[in-house]
Amino acid sequence: MVERPGLRELKKRRTRQALIEAAVRLFEDRGYDDVTVAEIADAAEVSPRTFFLHFPAKEDVLLAGADVRVDLALQAIAGRRAGEGLPEVLVRAMEQMVADAGDRDLPSGLAALRARLAASVPALQARLLQRYLAAQAELARALQREFPDRLDAVAASALVGAMVGAVGASALTALQRGDGPDGVRDAMRRAVALVARSVA
Repeated sequence: MVERPGLRELKKRRTRQALIEAAVRLFEDRGYDDVTVAEIADAAEVSPRTFFLHFPAKEDVLLAGADVRVDLALQAIAGRRAGEGLPEVLVRAMEQMVADAGDRDLPSGLAALRARLAASVPALQARLLQRYLAAQAELARALQREFPDRLDAVAASALVGAMVGAVGASALTALQRGDGPDGVRDAMRRAVALVARSVA
């Protein structure tokens, strides 16, 4: 039986979602640099202090859900099934990330906005790179732990880098050519399949 979140947790989720939606709306209307944290908080009808309880900095509101996706992939790796090989585990981990992005960032327009802003906002570029590298390192360590006889640190990093890089690049290309959520999701899944074939 799935445990339902309590009222406090539901309120936190709603507040977080309201902040994300307010930020997306303001960034779309006025541009990233011309919007302050205080204005995002005001639009979501909360205090700036509440904003910072949910996000460390303004750019992090555009990265909402990234930690959840990494956790889903880590759970998929740690939950390796009996007889499941390296390609299958890697594909399942990436599929978890793709499915979550498809449920959250693509329909909301957050992924498209992030892709556009990342091309022109240095602070966002730096934060994206930082989060990207940290996530790759964490996933590579988890994969190596599951396959210690097959992977050393370099091989695990290379595989994760190839998979995450392929998925990210395909998503960006699909977003830039104006694909809708289903098209972007299909592009990411195609990238997963391409890399999985080379791993096999």
